[in-house]
Parts: sequence; C-alpha cells; structure tokens
Amino acid sequence: MSTSAKPSVERAVAASEPADVEPVTLEAAALESTAPEYLRDLKADLSEAGYLPAGLGVEACFSENCSIETQAECDRLRGLVRAASFLGVGRVTVRAEPVADPTKVEPALAALAERAEREGVTLTVEGPVSLDRE
Repeated sequence: MSTSAKPSVERAVAASEPADVEPVTLEAAALESTAPEYLRDLKADLSEAGYLPAGLGVEACFSENCSIETQAECDRLRGLVRAASFLGVGRVTVRAEPVADPTKVEPALAALAERAEREGVTLTVEGPVSLDRE
C-alpha cells in the first residue's frame, strides 16, 4: 500500500495560471550532447527564448536480431530519457523502425518505460512494437 496520495491533475491545473511559453518537442538528433552542462545551458536558453521543452522525439533502430545490439540501443535510449528528465520534458516518443525481432525488443522497451516513469517521464513507442505491460 502506498503512503503517498495520487496527484490530482484537476486540482493542480485549477490552482495554476497560464504561462507565456510555447511548448516544443525537441528531436534527439538535434541535441549536441546529453552532458549535464550542455542540457543545463540548453534548458536555460530555451526558457529565455520562451520555449518549454514538452516532448522529445527519438529515432530508434532495432534492425539486428542480436541481444547485444538491442541492449546497446536501449542504453542509448536510457541516456536520452535521463536527458529528457533533466530538461523537464514530460514525454519521450520513440519511433522504432525497423525491428528485426519484436520479442527481444518489447521487454527491453517495457523496462525502459518503467525507468522513464521513475524519472517522471512518459515513454511512448511508435512502430511495430508494443509497450503492453500486463
């Protein structure tokens, strides 16, 4: 049993005020680095320019039917989830194509989604794989 109350979106929004910022979805390929110093500066520059990083789009490739390659790609994605969390991004969208063996990729992406959730980020996947966690 959880000792903390589930947050109420309605209550939080009702007590808020509109902000004069434009939400943007960044592309991971456009990030020069995922180093904390770079992300800190990027976050400050975006804020100063009136942008709020709301999403991060990521191209993923699981074309090799190889557990080692799948793990390497998931490690890269994990670094991007961490970067998204640091930037204050709420959603990371992974566009996963091609996928050689969905049965190898889906458990790895499900674990990544759980990691993202712990970081306060929602992970979604587009492509021939699913994140159904039963």
